Amino acid sequence: MAEKLPKKDVVIVGVGWAGGIIASELTKKGYDVIGLERGKDRDMADYLHGHDELRYSTRKEMMQDLSKDTVTFRNHTKMTALPMRQYGAFYPGDGVGGAGAHWNGQTYRFGPYDFEIRSKTIERYGEGKIPNDMPIQDWGITYDELQPYFEKFEGMAGIGGQEDEGPMAPPRRAVFDKNGEKKKYPVGPMKVSPMMKMFMDASTELGYNPYIVPTANLTEAYTNEDGISRAACQYCAFCEHYGCEYGAKADPVVTVLPVAKQTGKFTVRPHSTVIKVLHTDGKASGVVFRDTITGEEYIQEADVVVLTSYVFNNVRLLLNSKLGKPYNPETQTGVVGKNYCYQVQQSGASLFFEDKEFNSYAGAGALGAVIDDFNCDNFDHSDVDFLHGGALRVMQTGKRPIATNPVPPIEGLPGWGKEWKAATLKWYHRNVSIGGQGASLPNRYNYLDLDPTYTDDYGMPLIRMTFNYHDQDKKLSKYLAEKAEEIGKKMNATYIKVNGLELGDFNIANYQSTHNTGGVIMGNDPETSAVNSYLQMWDADNVFVVGASAFPHNSGYNPTATVGALAYRAAEGIEKFIKEGGSLV
Repeated sequence: MAEKLPKKDVVIVGVGWAGGIIASELTKKGYDVIGLERGKDRDMADYLHGHDELRYSTRKEMMQDLSKDTVTFRNHTKMTALPMRQYGAFYPGDGVGGAGAHWNGQTYRFGPYDFEIRSKTIERYGEGKIPNDMPIQDWGITYDELQPYFEKFEGMAGIGGQEDEGPMAPPRRAVFDKNGEKKKYPVGPMKVSPMMKMFMDASTELGYNPYIVPTANLTEAYTNEDGISRAACQYCAFCEHYGCEYGAKADPVVTVLPVAKQTGKFTVRPHSTVIKVLHTDGKASGVVFRDTITGEEYIQEADVVVLTSYVFNNVRLLLNSKLGKPYNPETQTGVVGKNYCYQVQQSGASLFFEDKEFNSYAGAGALGAVIDDFNCDNFDHSDVDFLHGGALRVMQTGKRPIATNPVPPIEGLPGWGKEWKAATLKWYHRNVSIGGQGASLPNRYNYLDLDPTYTDDYGMPLIRMTFNYHDQDKKLSKYLAEKAEEIGKKMNATYIKVNGLELGDFNIANYQSTHNTGGVIMGNDPETSAVNSYLQMWDADNVFVVGASAFPHNSGYNPTATVGALAYRAAEGIEKFIKEGGSLV
């Protein structure tokens, strides 16, 4: 029999960026909040002596244990899904801070087109431009409405960027005070490295509009409005897969969670896996969780239940709790599991320079330059057979020696042995990659549901991911690859290896991006969305589901800033619900 714990105002399931923001905002208002986290507790001391590529990058110490809990995968419904037992395409985090503890820090906003994608597409091209199997929809909120929440996230995290980003980047307001002036970013941009300058110069010569990537790696010492002070980035290049021992990289552990803890109103309970949301007649009463150390089960009652875990876990918990109507791809009815999206990440060009060397080992998670000329609806799509687009960028995130051994496409060069080793030494510092990050738009047959065969450690069904690339993705990938090649030629590379010209089936074995989205999508209509614009469930008004699971599609940008903005809006909505009750829209 599960032990019942004292009731709280709010219970949060998952203590990463979304959970940390909700906890910080509500505890500052005096509400009692408990955060349940399946992994271990973590603080900044855990990041010391962390520059260990084998431990963190190769063996994935900060990621979830796939032997206990994972996803099953198939490309289509005629395949049998199998569990992912070795890390490949994406890296869900584990422990306090979640994936927000081991991210790179690239902090773009989604663009105005994203939030009204269906309306704006029809307005410009007509409804016939949208394929029948592509259920794109507006988000139920506009860019202008979400902009104050973007600004709140950026102020909290100390996001740095270029004041004049040109006409293609999402628009910004000058709202941050700095030395008596109003600025568009709390702090300035990262330094421009030689490879960035080459990319920016070449892009400009071609008529494009490059700018410096917005960064959560602090470019100077910074104190935010909550009084949290952090040091500047040292350009050590140990960002993704790692925590930052300087606190320079914004993550929940060094920003929002200390604020919540200082109130005395927040409790983190690590090693606690939530297995069910308890609910009756459209109201949740709390959650059931299992202590992963002792195996004991507990009931945590609360007035409000907030799911803030990773995309797969948010969807899986709702399905295992029988909360919300599961999506059916054949009838296109139901909403939980709908519009699972990823990212079109294979397109780009790997450049090699006989006459130039770059200090590729140094860098930072968000040290880079980008163009948005082919992102969102920034170019005329009348003569192309796809919607949206993607970013093209050069990133200097650090080339660690175990994982990175680039060699050019030289005829006759072997893929192993003495000659290959000599080539890796020569070209290690002579390589620059132009990476494409394409939008992932929904397809009716890309979705999440419960696996009928495989279970986790506790006998609960795993989440099953059905996902493949379709014509939209393949044509977009080819388009971005050709543009990357064009820029590479303008940079006068000696050798160019173009990637993504022909996109086959999605392969879960190779890393691409941890930008998984969708499954509990937002919108204005309960028939086509699971949550409203405050991320409040239509089917249970005291349940909020916060995270990238709310995205009806994924953009050509990294998702974290949009997750953060939506989390601040959700926190505002939760407080309003506690005071007034009922649906918020």
